[in-house]
Amino acid sequence: MEHSLFKKVKAAIDYWYIPLLVGILFVIIGFWSFATPVKAYLTLAFLFSVSFLVSGIFEIIFALSNRKKIDNWGWTLVSGIIGLGVGIVLIANPLVSITLLPLYVGLAILFRSVMAIFMAFNLKSYSVPDWKNLLGLGILGVLFSFLLLWNPVFAGLSIVYWTAFAFIASGIFYIYFSFKLKRLHDLEERI
Repeated sequence: MEHSLFKKVKAAIDYWYIPLLVGILFVIIGFWSFATPVKAYLTLAFLFSVSFLVSGIFEIIFALSNRKKIDNWGWTLVSGIIGLGVGIVLIANPLVSITLLPLYVGLAILFRSVMAIFMAFNLKSYSVPDWKNLLGLGILGVLFSFLLLWNPVFAGLSIVYWTAFAFIASGIFYIYFSFKLKRLHDLEERI
């Protein structure tokens, strides 16, 4: 029993604020998309490029910084590498990114949402009480991503709204997840 508690406390995350920054970035992008729908589709390609690039870098740093402290850190690393790669591709090809934006976003949100579901189950294994809320947000992200992938030209500008919903859902997950990591971090410092 002591060994299990020790493992749980040692698994507390030092850089809990990195998912918070990613979450805030995703929520800001989502609300911006709602506020300026006409301009959003044309400029969304650039903003998504930057958001994938920055969040990919943050996730890579987070994964590498915590590789000895969390289980399945490789999934976060893979997510960061994919986000970084998608960001580079989108920045390098603006016309392609405008045309294929729904596919890029749908696949990236799908991967992040599946990763969120795995993170929720990982938190369950550490006896974090609200892991089901994180699981629900991950499932919500999967649903939005399937909608994007199923019909990417869904009534013209509605893609802006659906991607905004997907980014807000992912952002809320990352923000919520970061506070759970902070709670584990604070527990480690008290012990």
